[in-house]
Amino acid sequence: MTGFLFSDFGKSLFVIRSCLVIFVTYRGRILMLTNKVAIVTGATSGIGLATANLFAANGAKVIAVGRNESELDRLSSGNKDGRGPITSMPADLTDLSQVETLVSDVVAEFGRIDILVNAAGIIGNGSIENTTLDQWDQMLNINLRSVFYLMQKCVPSLEETKGNIVNVSSVTGPRAFPNVLAYCVSKAGVDQLTRCSALELAPKGIRVNAVNPGVVVTGLHKRSGMSDEKYETFIEHSRTTHPLGRVGRPEEVAELIMFLASDKAGWITAATYEIDGGRGQTCAR
Repeated sequence: MTGFLFSDFGKSLFVIRSCLVIFVTYRGRILMLTNKVAIVTGATSGIGLATANLFAANGAKVIAVGRNESELDRLSSGNKDGRGPITSMPADLTDLSQVETLVSDVVAEFGRIDILVNAAGIIGNGSIENTTLDQWDQMLNINLRSVFYLMQKCVPSLEETKGNIVNVSSVTGPRAFPNVLAYCVSKAGVDQLTRCSALELAPKGIRVNAVNPGVVVTGLHKRSGMSDEKYETFIEHSRTTHPLGRVGRPEEVAELIMFLASDKAGWITAATYEIDGGRGQTCAR
């Protein structure tokens, strides 16, 4: 009888200990960014939205930035218990005064900035022969100029927190693709901006990295004017151009962004990470 009791007691201790280990591991995972103040642009859809949700689920205080106020309100109001708060701050990032106001408001309300994720962007078709100057300027203003200016304005606070920046680039940054000329150039600019600023900001303790996704199912292409039918054809074709045989999900890219933004990546800077199902290793087709 005594042996049975000790055996039973031992099993109970084992179960309790196992549960504690699982609990601690789980808590550590979901609180990867505890109390970090993170600005995420392009937060109303796609990779930006997935990143804002994942950061919040991992304990960050997220400032979700976008132009669609109703979508931002839906994001912040949908916040659940056990997640870090999501605060919506509408802004047109091509308006320099709005960028300045955004940064000053975040510092005034939260006291600091730990992480900046530049996920806002647009895409559009056009070749060297038919891309207009207006189209060129719009692409570069949104995809590159606004990224540069927001980074610049966040540097003083990021220096205080020894924070970091993650830019959302594209497989089109290091590789050339036809009929998306201005987009390719803008993303190549983001890659070089990432590398150059990383070297300059390293002495201040600020890390700067980028992710280079392949085709990911988001609203990006439809917002550029692609019809539902053409989009479905494009996605189907993309399954054949990505060696892994499928397109990506925003959540997959968000996971990489979170890793780069976390202390686990504390010795990584000036990196541009391909997350593209192998697309960057193939010829354009």
